Amino acid sequence: MRRIRRNSKTWQRGAVLVEMALVTPILLAMMLLTAELARAFIDHNTLTKAVRNGARYVAANAYQGTTGVVTVGAALSAETRNLVVYGNTAGLGTPVLAGLSAADITVTDIGADNIRVTGAHTITGILGPVLRSFSGGPNISMVHNLQATVTMRAL
Repeated sequence: MRRIRRNSKTWQRGAVLVEMALVTPILLAMMLLTAELARAFIDHNTLTKAVRNGARYVAANAYQGTTGVVTVGAALSAETRNLVVYGNTAGLGTPVLAGLSAADITVTDIGADNIRVTGAHTITGILGPVLRSFSGGPNISMVHNLQATVTMRAL
């Protein structure tokens, strides 16, 4: 009786191919998810810094003369919105975040010499169409609302 000898290298190559076919989609999904979370984190950090700069600006300029009265007028409110959105009080240039507008920024005098600046921004994820191609179904909504609020006492 003759024994058939099988080459172990051939079997190993086939096993590696099967393992790669099983693991590649999972690794790809994890990589895309990491990129999406990093982008959302960077956008939120940018929004928070811009709102903080706006709150600092309005807190420094809210006192009217030496009266000790905090007043947030229309002009100061507009300058603060421009500072948050564009990085300057004139409102020139491109927004610090794509899609951010002055309507997304709220400047409020909350009393007790405190001023609150709130910014809201909506980001859409890049993974919706990618997940649709895998599942074959409708688009998956990847819309996230970012919000940053800073309260400061007028100087």
